[in-house]
Amino acid sequence: MDVPFWIWAAVLAFIVVMLAIDLFAHRHAHVIGVREAALWSGVWVAFGVAFGVLVWMGWGAEFGQQYFAGYLIEKSLSVDNVFVWAIIFSYFAVPREFQHRVLFLGVLGALIFRGIFIAAGSVLIQNFAWILYVFAAFLLYTGYRMIRQRNDHLNPEQSVVLRLFRRMVPMTGAYHGQKLLVRRQGALLATPLLAVLVLIEATDVVFAVDSIPAIFAITDEVFLVFTANAFAILGLRAMYFLLADLIHRFIYLKVGLALVLIWVGIKMFLKIDLFYIPTVVSLAVVVSIITVSVVASLRATRGQGRKPLPHPVDPPFPIASAEEDAELEPVWRSRHAVATSNLRVGGATAVDDKRESAGHDGGTR
Repeated sequence: MDVPFWIWAAVLAFIVVMLAIDLFAHRHAHVIGVREAALWSGVWVAFGVAFGVLVWMGWGAEFGQQYFAGYLIEKSLSVDNVFVWAIIFSYFAVPREFQHRVLFLGVLGALIFRGIFIAAGSVLIQNFAWILYVFAAFLLYTGYRMIRQRNDHLNPEQSVVLRLFRRMVPMTGAYHGQKLLVRRQGALLATPLLAVLVLIEATDVVFAVDSIPAIFAITDEVFLVFTANAFAILGLRAMYFLLADLIHRFIYLKVGLALVLIWVGIKMFLKIDLFYIPTVVSLAVVVSIITVSVVASLRATRGQGRKPLPHPVDPPFPIASAEEDAELEPVWRSRHAVATSNLRVGGATAVDDKRESAGHDGGTR
């Protein structure tokens, strides 16, 4: 597959522009409702499908099918990622109006990390053909583990990443709007929202370790692997606000995702030396597994409405009061500048007091 540099540049530019538009559209903190989330989800899915059509028209049906298979796998695995985000936000009792900013930065970081992983995976496959056996075995093991642990959920309190962050980074005890960093009494402090972002990035790295080998089982074209990942990830924020309150209804989805990983692991094993399964067959199998798991889940839980995860009775972090926000200093001023400013203010106050005292003495005389 021959992809000119200008096409790479155009795709990256489009991603940057769309991220900027999304950030501008949500520049003010507000609660994103189901209707807005559905609209944005439709926009992102439309872009992903339209790009697949362009690939199909420009490079042929085989590459088009590989893109759509990779896109569907990444999109499906991302649903589990969305549910983990919901658990993290619930544990930290993050106000809904602050969640989009965290997810925007989380998705931006995910794109960067996925790009690094894809480049590394491509280099490994080109130089060490046996690495495909490792990828295939890892996918089979991950699928088996997901089935065994289908009823287990992330417990943020036991996260090693969170414990290290709390130990190494000074942090405030309350949320200060959408700020990730604040300065108080000259000291730069992280807010709990930054801790949430770090934990979300860490979980995405774990998910990337599963999803990237899965797409390499479908295609070894780096351009298709990256674009399928990118267009699937771009819609994650909208998908979160659309599905976060429906976690309790997708009871069989994790089993479906596990079967998808097992299927692509088998495909990768067979592809190495034995037999190549046509992409259209792989696409049909993935669509069938996901469709059956979703339909079975919705039928088993029919009649149940939207139900957000409950926040802890005693939230770990409150929202800072107006008085606490008023005590904050500009973040990007250095400690020296703050100290100098305080010294000048203190010195000016002392001079004013001295002048005022001299004036009183003069008046007495």
